[in-house]
Amino acid sequence: MENSGKLVLILGPSGSGKGTVLEFLKQEHPEFIFPLSCTTRPSRPTEKDGEVYRFISLEEFKEKIENDEFLEYAFIHDMHYYGTLKKPIMDALQEGRIVVREVDVQGVRSIRELLPPEQLVTIFLRADWDSLEHRIRNRAPISDEELAERHESFLKEMAWQDECDYKVDSIEGQIPEVCSDVDKLIMEVA
Repeated sequence: MENSGKLVLILGPSGSGKGTVLEFLKQEHPEFIFPLSCTTRPSRPTEKDGEVYRFISLEEFKEKIENDEFLEYAFIHDMHYYGTLKKPIMDALQEGRIVVREVDVQGVRSIRELLPPEQLVTIFLRADWDSLEHRIRNRAPISDEELAERHESFLKEMAWQDECDYKVDSIEGQIPEVCSDVDKLIMEVA
């Protein structure tokens, strides 16, 4: 690939602030590309289709898998599919643009197989479980069983931090600083 576009992936456990960081970056950098993810999970009360996610049926998601339309996809928390469409990202990279995407740790490996290392930057948001549990509980109602599954996922996701290029600590009550740190990092490396 002969271009200077960069794909910046924001990773971290559920509740670590990935969505908040993305919203901050959208405000600060309208020149960046922020492609939507597709998911089969139901929308939360505050979410609208087409803002962060395209909420699609399981059948439509599986059709897109069969047609090789995803850059990456994963089955998360043993409940729902999430995936990033390939075309908007590849088009933006060919134009030399900076593309910023939240992605689950499972998707990183498949993206690494498709893109050369010089076009990919991975940033991991680290957080402690007590803070994450508080954030998750405040985001939407959750059963104890689902919370236990999230904790198990948290442990698996945290194991990925050493595979990422950069790490930023996501500390409760310091979200503006976290957003600023990620912004500065992207501007330095992208």
